Amino acid sequence: MANILVVDDELGIRDLLSEILNDEGHSVELAENATQARAARAAVAFDLVLLDIWMPDTDGVSLLKEWAAAGMLTMPVIMMSGHATIETAVEATRIGAMSFLEKPITLQKLLKAVEQGLIKAAEQTAKVAAVQHSRYVRSMDEVAYLDTYEEREAVPAHQGFDLDRPLREARDGFEKAYFEFHLAREGGSMTRVAEKTGLERTHLYRKLRQLGVDLGRSRKN
Repeated sequence: MANILVVDDELGIRDLLSEILNDEGHSVELAENATQARAARAAVAFDLVLLDIWMPDTDGVSLLKEWAAAGMLTMPVIMMSGHATIETAVEATRIGAMSFLEKPITLQKLLKAVEQGLIKAAEQTAKVAAVQHSRYVRSMDEVAYLDTYEEREAVPAHQGFDLDRPLREARDGFEKAYFEFHLAREGGSMTRVAEKTGLERTHLYRKLRQLGVDLGRSRKN
């Protein structure tokens, strides 16, 4: 179901967590110290990390800081410890840890924390996908707009404005480019352009004629 990294210097803890998570259908990778955890994270984008705080080489909070500073804290991290203070738990949360498990870790608490972590991971993935989709759609809109103008052998007026002109002339130039843009994007549909720009159709026709926008080649009902 998910790819999980378990980082703990105690062999018994690693084996126990690995057995439980494997039984739940997850793929588990183990690291006994921060050095191994760094190498594992550099090679794989895990869905979740269970990270011990007290380790012999580098403590878990310091490793968490490293990942955050390097932009590698892209997955939920659950901190684990049997001796951590409240201040340590608060600091880890401030850095970016999702939650904290106190040792000895019960089966119920482990599974609940993992479930919540994977839900958060799924939400983060969905947000990233939504942003990427939005960027793709905007890019495709721009391409379609340019293609429309190329087909009509016209150069968009809004490629640049002469800012040395009087304000009224500059404003009229911008408004003309604005309406030409929406006409091109909506395929000349006056109804859709009116909806997009928030103008009544009668007012829109009058405005376009005033600005000298050519409607003959693209007018639709």
